[in-house]
Amino acid sequence: MLEIVKEIKAILRQHELLKQMINREIKARYKQSILGYFWVILNPLFQMLVMSFAFSIIMRVPTKAANNIPYSIFLYVALLPWNLFSNSLTSACSALVNNASLITKIYFPRTILVIATIIAKIVDFLFASIILIIFMIIYHLSININIVWIIPIFLIQQIFTLGLALIVSAANLLYRDIQYLLGLILLLWMYLTPVIYPVDLVPEKFRFIFQLNPMSVIINAYRQTILGGGSPNYQSLLLAFLVSLIVLFLGFVYFKWREKTFADNI
Repeated sequence: MLEIVKEIKAILRQHELLKQMINREIKARYKQSILGYFWVILNPLFQMLVMSFAFSIIMRVPTKAANNIPYSIFLYVALLPWNLFSNSLTSACSALVNNASLITKIYFPRTILVIATIIAKIVDFLFASIILIIFMIIYHLSININIVWIIPIFLIQQIFTLGLALIVSAANLLYRDIQYLLGLILLLWMYLTPVIYPVDLVPEKFRFIFQLNPMSVIINAYRQTILGGGSPNYQSLLLAFLVSLIVLFLGFVYFKWREKTFADNI
């Protein structure tokens, strides 16, 4: 715990560097693109439209388990946080490899590289959320005070994401196969998470699997608060929070353990 406190203090002292890293991540992504940052909105929008057509019209995934919410919104509420999670891990996986020159030349908290990629993806997430707001206005979906639950839900998601990001970034520097394996894992993980279907469709005997999957709990909690207008399942959310803290702790320990060999493996 003392090491984590020291790391936080070191990051705060280097806040200007963190800010520069975030700006570089955001600007470099669409530097020579005609539409620029508009791709941040277009990508999830078209993804939602295609998946809505495939799963609501062709495969006819029932939405009655979600209070007859239009499937496009039902999907997008889950797709946004899932894309944030998936894109954050994918970017963080190569964060150390892509910044090899910095790692070998100057000293700074290496965790800044991972944190910068995650924050940059959060910026993308906020822009992409504009589409959700527009859809909710079009379909006259109301919200209430329970919408504030998305703040702790979002924080739990970021704790979990950061823990995993520290692990995959350090592991990928040593074993480059991780970046290819990660894509496969995330694809399978998405289908084991109620992104494209309501959790109500999962047979009761398999529900325990979803309780052990923090992303299932988190995405279901988003839907409960945004679409259902209620509060999330406290017990499930608490379990997801505890698991996320454990993952963050293990991720930090692994990252700091491998940090001494970073320069030798570039």
